[in-house]
Amino acid sequence: MMIFIGESINGLNSRIYKAILEKNKETIQILARRQAEAGANYLDLNVGTAWLRPAEVMVWLVETVQEATDTPLAIASRRLDVVEAGLQVCKKPVMINYTTGEKEKLAKFMELAIKYQTSIVALTMDEQGIPPHAVGRVAIAKRIMDFAEGYGLPRDRLFIDPVLLPLKFSHAQGPIILESIRQIAREKIPPHIVVGLSNCSQGTKQRRLINRTFLAMAMACGLDAVIADVLDHHLVETGMAAEVILERHPAADQFFRGVKKPPARDG
Repeated sequence: MMIFIGESINGLNSRIYKAILEKNKETIQILARRQAEAGANYLDLNVGTAWLRPAEVMVWLVETVQEATDTPLAIASRRLDVVEAGLQVCKKPVMINYTTGEKEKLAKFMELAIKYQTSIVALTMDEQGIPPHAVGRVAIAKRIMDFAEGYGLPRDRLFIDPVLLPLKFSHAQGPIILESIRQIAREKIPPHIVVGLSNCSQGTKQRRLINRTFLAMAMACGLDAVIADVLDHHLVETGMAAEVILERHPAADQFFRGVKKPPARDG
């Protein structure tokens, strides 16, 4: 089944930043509940970068969201101390979002995933940056898989992200990412494959249309997880329809009877 990770609680968003700054729990909790009700399997929590003590902010954010919903969380930060601070107050098994294929960084975050028994998202980039082709990204993905195996991380707790960049500024991204997904999915025991879907449509006028179309195409190649706006009802419906077409869900009629529109936007 497709794994939807709700992207909306992100301190880089001005509204969320303001809510965190003012310790406005209500704004955060309404958004958490709405994403959970819309079908999110995880809620991604990112405090952003504009804080003197980001670890303390992450603790507040995790505790605030957990007061509103028991949906599992994805703790998103480039900083190890911020991620661990969030993990320490999580009540349920969670996800670390994210690490990269850089050996030193990968080792530290992998140790954290083992210590707290979490899943982990790993991007196919390393000390040389993001490879400009599928071959390089798949090679890094395989190194990450081998690394995770060495640490004893079960394959079903590993999420490989082939790094989806904005299509407007990198026109070859579509075929590169789709081919990367296709090859990673061919592994004998494949990991989960995830993308940050909203990245692909940055700077375009038809963002939701591009996101929906890319999601369906990527799922046909083997994508089984996505960080996305789960409040976009048409996007979630597209993912559900693709699951039926790809025979990932056994009963289409029963499945679509369960499709629910998200709650109305507040205000």
